[in-house]
This record gives sequence, C-alpha cells and structure tokens, in this order.
Amino acid sequence: MKKLIGNKTFYKTVAVLALPLLLQNTISTFVNLLDNLMVGQVGTEQMSGVSIVNQVLFVVNLCVFGAVGGAGIFGAQFHGRGDTEGVKHTLRFNLILCALISAGAWVLLVGIQDPLIRAFLHDSDSTGDLAATLEYGKQYLHVMFWTLPPFAVTNAYAGVLRVTGDTKLPMVAGVLAVLVNLSLNWVLIFGNLGFPALGVRGAAIATAISRYVEMSFILLFVHRRAERYPFVRGLYRTLRLPWTLVRKILMQGLPLMFNELFWALGQTMLLQCYSVRGLDAVAAMNIANVVSNLFFIMLHTMGNAVGIILGNLLGAGEFDRARDYCPKLMALSCALCTIMGSLLFATAPWIPLLYNTSTAVMGLATGVLRVNACAMPMFALTNTSYFTIRSGGRTMMTILFDSVYSWVVFVPAAWLLAHMTTLGLVTMFALVQALESVKVVIGLTLVKKGVWVRNIVLAEKT
Repeated sequence: MKKLIGNKTFYKTVAVLALPLLLQNTISTFVNLLDNLMVGQVGTEQMSGVSIVNQVLFVVNLCVFGAVGGAGIFGAQFHGRGDTEGVKHTLRFNLILCALISAGAWVLLVGIQDPLIRAFLHDSDSTGDLAATLEYGKQYLHVMFWTLPPFAVTNAYAGVLRVTGDTKLPMVAGVLAVLVNLSLNWVLIFGNLGFPALGVRGAAIATAISRYVEMSFILLFVHRRAERYPFVRGLYRTLRLPWTLVRKILMQGLPLMFNELFWALGQTMLLQCYSVRGLDAVAAMNIANVVSNLFFIMLHTMGNAVGIILGNLLGAGEFDRARDYCPKLMALSCALCTIMGSLLFATAPWIPLLYNTSTAVMGLATGVLRVNACAMPMFALTNTSYFTIRSGGRTMMTILFDSVYSWVVFVPAAWLLAHMTTLGLVTMFALVQALESVKVVIGLTLVKKGVWVRNIVLAEKT
C-alpha cells in the first residue's frame, strides 16, 4: 500500500496542478451540459443535428489537442530543466501546426459536410425527421467553421502554459468563455432581450463569440506580462525553428497527433455504428456523452496532471521520483473516478428527464450512462497508463495502445454487433465497453516495465 499512497508533499503537488484544471473542466463541461440542455429544449431533431456536427468537430479538436500534446512532451521537459528558449520554440511549433490543421479542416468540412452528416442518419422504427435533422446540422456547422481559428490559437498557448505549470490562466479564460457562451445561448437560442429566436444557429453564434473572447483574453494577458512569461519575448520576430528540434518534435509529436486523429475517428465510427439503431439512438448517445463528460472531468484532469507531473520530473532527470509518483497517481485517479462513477450510476435515471425528448430516448440514455458509470475505474487505469507512457515520448506505443486498439478491437466489434445482430443500443454499448478490460492489462504491463522512464530533451540544443 505504501507504493499506492503518497505523503503530504505528493498530494500537495497534485492538488496545486490539478485543482485549477479540475475547476476549469468542471465549469466548461457543466456549461456545455447546459448548452446541450438548451438546444434539447428546442427539439430532438435540433439536438441530434447539433450532436452529429459536434462529433465531427470533435475529430478536428482532437487533432489540435494531439498537435499541442506532442510538442507539449518537449515543452514539459524543457521547462523541467529551465530552458526558456526551448519553451518558446515549442509555442512557435504549436502555432504553426495548429494553424495548418485548422485551415485543412475548414477546406475538408466545406467540401463534404452533407455526406458527413448523412452518415449518421438512418431509417428505423424510431420517430424523428431525418431531413430536418440534416438541415439543423448544416445550419450549426456553417457558423461553427468560424470557431476553428480561435480554437487553434487558444490551445497553442494554453498547451504551453499548462506544461510550464500555469493552469490558472487557461482556467480563467475558459471560465470567462463559458459564461459568455451560456449568456448568449439564453439570448440567441430562445430570442430573449428583444433578439430573434435563432435556435441551433444562435447556439453556434454564441459558441463562436465565446471562443474569440477566450483567445483575446489569453493573448492580452500573456503578452502584457512578458516578465512572468519570458517565452513570449520575441516570439513573433521570426517563425523559424531549429531543424533538429522540429525533426524531433515531428518524430515524437506527429505520431501522437495522428493517434488523436485516428482515436477520434474511431469514436466517430462507433457513434455511426450505434446510429444504425435509429435517430433515438443518436439522441440517446448525445445525452449520455454530454452528461458522462461532466463525470469524466476527474478522469481528464488526472490524465493531464499525470502527463505534466511525470514529464517535468523526467525532464529534470528525477527518474526515481517519477517511478515513485507513477503508481500513486494511478491509484489516486482510480479512486477518484470510482467515486464519480458511483455518483453517475445513482443519478442516471433522473438526468435525462431534463431533456424535452421521448420516453424511449430517456430510457436508452439512462442505460448508456450506467454502462459508462461501471466502466469508469477501467477508464481511469487506461487513461493514466496512456499519459504515463506519453510523458516519456513513447508515442509509437501510445498509438498501438490507443488508436490502433480502438480500430482493431472496438470498431470491428461495434460494426459486427450493429450489422449482424438485432441487439439493442444499451447491450451493444455494454459489450463494446467491456473490451476496455483487455486494454487495462496491456497498459498496466507497459507502465510496470518502465518503458516510459527516459529524458528526451537532455541532448537537445536550442
């Protein structure tokens, strides 16, 4: 038990880093839930159209996160050894790559928006207007295109801020953004304060404005306090980067970005498989995913904390301390996520009642929520295993562990269950989630072997 329970210093270290992340994630996820509830009050077709588009944009968002995360491996270790110039190069790399991803996504989504949305619309015994769902989805997407540039810039900066230990500024910016989003949702979706009721288009406009507010806040705060953030001094004098560093980040980071891309595509493919059961299944999965995310905040927060803490220790050459912290971080994450899973299981029957949808959709959503609740301890172990392996730059291992596993195991299983059986949505979902147990064994084995314990920037010259 001594290997799993830390001392006061350990928990203080985790709390200082994780609590601001937790607060930011809680507020933004809670407001996303309220946002979803507001759209859900308009109707099932509107809610389903928005959820389909958000699932498509989720793939783009994960690409940005992957790009930032890949460079962040180096940023965390540069910061760990006090290399400000290295951190500056990390931010430049983030900005360039995130801009390229956003531009590419814009062009791609404009060209294939119709077939993307139609892929989730299937005739079934469930009620719902597929044509209306398609139209609402397109209305939402046409505005959401404009959120891609600020999202890229915000995450480029926030990624570097977090790995250098400043989780408070992204938290404050995120809180400001979600408050703006929530207020404008109330005004624009329902037509309050004399504004026209814009429905799903109003929800998209509110999100777009909040993204620009968030970006502006971070840029103004950071660049006006260069003494506190020395890596922004001379940041835009040139965008040139040392080729040796670029090559290393690309070798380590691009696989991570592609991992996030293919993992997100895998999650989208899973939703497409579940959508074969009809529009009720799409609506139920939307409710379950948004609500589950509120309870998954502990999962995501601990994952980020693990990556940052272990990355900083590895960059500082404190390998023994990293080995000591690793099992304690995993045990803490598992315990916290078990508590959150218990709360989700208990509240699952009542949460869907908040939506203006059918009894059938509410029943399906409750079942999916309870499956997620039971799987949360497994998610905690696989998530911390992933971030532990990633902290040492073992990106090829993370690809095999994460996206390859999804496409080789989860997606084929879901496709077979969707197309070769008549099983209901909840049973299908439970069988697919049960396969996470194999991933737990693989993750714990890799972590125990210590393949992640290494410094990847020791010899890097900047």
